[in-house]
Amino acid sequence: MNDLREVVREALRAGGGALPFARFMELVLYHPGLGYYERREHTPGRRGDYFTSVSAGPLFGELLAHQLAGWLREYEPARPLVVVEAGAHDGRLAADVLGTLHRRHPELAARVMFYLWEPSDTRAAWQQETLAPFAGQVRRARTAEELPRPLAGVIYANELLDALPVHRLGWDAARQEWFEWGVQEGCGGLTWTRLPLSAAELAPDLPQAVLEVLPADFTVEVGPAAVRWWQEAAACLGAGGRLVTFDYGPLQALPVDPRRPRGTLRAYWRHALQEDLLARPGEQDITADVPFAVLEAAGRAAGLVTEHCERQGRFLTRLALGLGEALEWTPARRRQFMTLTHPQHMGERFGVLVQRRAAA
Repeated sequence: MNDLREVVREALRAGGGALPFARFMELVLYHPGLGYYERREHTPGRRGDYFTSVSAGPLFGELLAHQLAGWLREYEPARPLVVVEAGAHDGRLAADVLGTLHRRHPELAARVMFYLWEPSDTRAAWQQETLAPFAGQVRRARTAEELPRPLAGVIYANELLDALPVHRLGWDAARQEWFEWGVQEGCGGLTWTRLPLSAAELAPDLPQAVLEVLPADFTVEVGPAAVRWWQEAAACLGAGGRLVTFDYGPLQALPVDPRRPRGTLRAYWRHALQEDLLARPGEQDITADVPFAVLEAAGRAAGLVTEHCERQGRFLTRLALGLGEALEWTPARRRQFMTLTHPQHMGERFGVLVQRRAAA
C-alpha cells in the first residue's frame, strides 16, 4: 500500500471526510519523507517528470551568478554580503551559481555567505551533499526568521512558488457565490467535492458585471501561500536588497481568464500532462501558474520597487548581451541558451520578477 495514500485517508477522516484541495496539495507534495518533493527520483530532468531551467545545463546558473555579481557590487567594498536560494531542491543551481562566482568574481565570492532557505530535512541533506565543495560558505535557514536581517544581498527562487499549495475555487452560478473544491474518497478512489470557502477572503474581488456572466463551475486558483512567502522574504531585505523569482504565469493582472475555465492547475507524470490532479498521490507533480501581478503588488505594499517584470527570454538575452565576450559560446552553451530563451521553449513560458528595497 502507498503509505501516502493512508496519510491522505487519515487526514480525510480527521477533516470529516473531505479536505480543501490546498491541504491535499500540501500533503502529497511536501509530507516529510513521503511527499513528491521528498523523493529523489523526482529530481527534475529527463529521468524525472518535468524540466526546469537548471535541467538545460549550467548556463542558467552561470548567467544568474553574473547578474548577482552586478547587483552585489552596488554595496560598499568589503561589506559582508548574503545570497539566499529558496527551494534549492538538490542544490544544483546553487552549485552553478557559487562555482561561477568563485571562478569569475573571486573578490565578491570571498564576501558572500550563501544561505539555503529550506524547511525539509530530506532536501537539506541532498543540498549538503551537492554543495560539499562550498561547505564553509553555505548555511541553512529553515524559516525566514533564521535569515540575517537586514539582509545585504539577494534572495532568489527558481520554480518554487508555482508548487506552493493553492486553493481551488469554483463559481456557483445559481447561488451567485464561490465555493471551494475539496477532495474526498469515493468508490473508485479520490474524487472532487464542493466545500464552503475555508476563509471568506479567498473569494476573488470581481465586478458584479463579471460575476453575472461567469459560467457554472468556472474555476480559479488563489495562492495565499505564495503571497505570504513573498512578504516574508521582503521583510528580510535591507536597503538595496533584492527579491527575485523565475517561474511561469501571467505578468499582467487578469480578473478571470476565459481561456482557462478550469483554472491553471495541472499535473505531470513522466513528462506527460495528466488530466486527473488527484491520481497517484505523491507520484506526480502538481503545479499552478504564478500570479506575478499579485506578487508585485505584495512587494510594493512591503516597500519594494519593481526593477523587472518580464519574460525570461528577454531578461536572459539582455544579460548575455551585456556580458559580451565574458561568455564562451561553445555549441553546448548555445543550445542551452536557445532552450532558456526561445519563445517556443522557456523564453516565453517563464517570467522574471525582480524587486528592490530602496535606500531609506
